[in-house]
Amino acid sequence: MSGVMKRMGMIFRAKANKALDRAEDPRETLDYSYQKQLELLQKVRRGVADVATSRKRLELQLGQLQGQSSKLEDQGRKALALGREDLAREALSRRAALQQQVTDLETQHQTLQGEEEKLTLAAQRLQAKVDAFRTKKETIKATYTAAQAQTRIGEAFSGISEEMGDVGLAIQRAEDKTAQLQARAGAIDELLASGALDDQSGMAKDDIAAELDRISGGTDVELELQRMKAELAGGSSSQQQAIEGGQEGGQTQQPQEQPQDSARPRFDKQ
Repeated sequence: MSGVMKRMGMIFRAKANKALDRAEDPRETLDYSYQKQLELLQKVRRGVADVATSRKRLELQLGQLQGQSSKLEDQGRKALALGREDLAREALSRRAALQQQVTDLETQHQTLQGEEEKLTLAAQRLQAKVDAFRTKKETIKATYTAAQAQTRIGEAFSGISEEMGDVGLAIQRAEDKTAQLQARAGAIDELLASGALDDQSGMAKDDIAAELDRISGGTDVELELQRMKAELAGGSSSQQQAIEGGQEGGQTQQPQEQPQDSARPRFDKQ
């Protein structure tokens, strides 16, 4: 059972990883990383400002304590000048306590100043890294966009993209349907010409009329051919008139009309 669960978990993770990889846009990931670095830099700058504020507060306290120490020293001297040794001793005792506080504050001030210098240096280094990352980010984004556009153009030209693939299939279906309709129209024309199908419009000719038209067309061709031969041979005008007379009404039968006479009994027999 545990083996099945492990396998299901692996399949689920593989599917999820593939889906995430398909949905991930490197440009969005780079922008998100840059935003996080800016937030980190802002936190470091706030830390530098907080340390500097604490240092400044200590400096103000040190100034106040040093002022009080100087005042107590002056009071002790005045007390000794007036013969009040007890007051002078009290003033010097208070001054000694203040000096201990001043020493402690100076130690803290030095520590804060060192931390401030470290944070300032870290902020400068982080700023340089963020600037470099921004430049690299924009370069990668531009390169990725150009590669993506080039890939789409190549897919469009090659017809392997999804959109162009649909267009290609539509064109292929249209061509196949057109070819099928043309073949069907040609077949119907052949069947109508052969008489296998009846023309319901009443405009179709029967087989006798079609044969007569064919023979008449052949006779016209023969007459035209004889007229051209006569012109090339320099024949007399009477020959040309005889040929033309045969073309106009067929009043004088020429030897060329024999195929027509020989063809007619064939239709009579039919």
